[in-house]
Amino acid sequence: MGSHRTGSSQQGSRAHRLPKFERTPAKSRGQRTAQLFVRSGLLVSLLAATVVVPVTQGAVAVGGGPVLPSTISALSGNAVVSQVPAALAPASAIERNLEAAARSATRGTLPGCTGLPPAKLSPNGQMPARDLCTLWDGKTKVRADFAVALTGLNQMYVARFGVDLCVTDGYRTLAQQYAVKNRKGAMAATPGTSNHGLGLAVDLCPSSYAGARYQWLRDVGMQQFDIDNPLWARKSKIEPWHWEFMSAVAQDNSLNGRTAKGRG
Repeated sequence: MGSHRTGSSQQGSRAHRLPKFERTPAKSRGQRTAQLFVRSGLLVSLLAATVVVPVTQGAVAVGGGPVLPSTISALSGNAVVSQVPAALAPASAIERNLEAAARSATRGTLPGCTGLPPAKLSPNGQMPARDLCTLWDGKTKVRADFAVALTGLNQMYVARFGVDLCVTDGYRTLAQQYAVKNRKGAMAATPGTSNHGLGLAVDLCPSSYAGARYQWLRDVGMQQFDIDNPLWARKSKIEPWHWEFMSAVAQDNSLNGRTAKGRG
């Protein structure tokens, strides 16, 4: 009995000597620990949002691993999200790459470019300046959304080959298409039907698609940015220099009741 009282007295004395944080009640310690995890989670989520996950995408699982919280969920103190809302999840790698390219392009490569498709489609060869953006060469113009895709492809091209894609032709006005038709004859599309007149096609310098670069452009361009040397250009007219923004061209064909064909 006396021994027990002595032990209790020693424990009380020891508790008196403990630093303040060691005497903190268990509930308070738990709250502090939770706050620490929230702050740590916020830091990690901010880093993930800056480097990997756009805020609007919510949480995204990487490689089948744990799901990272979005900046919004971290700020609100919510628990880690278990799945990505279908409406926020990107539909494909192409969309993710285009989103990344848009952020990069608007920061410097394409200053002032909206990166958005036009709110209203214009007649072929009569696009307003607001729907066009100038590429990295400082002269070639294409439709704003195509400019973003091309810029993303060009950045990867530079990383692989050390030089920019060389572009010889982009958007053409109706008058310019007439001039090309007069000069090239059957090799050029009838004015008013060219994909150049939609701002959705570019012609590249031979050096840009020479040798193994052609297949690299086809693989990376189509798989990651929806840009390709279309079938008609490969098998009908054999124009390896002609590259298009494929889904946008298909949309225009559909809206105007046309079938996909050579319209350079």
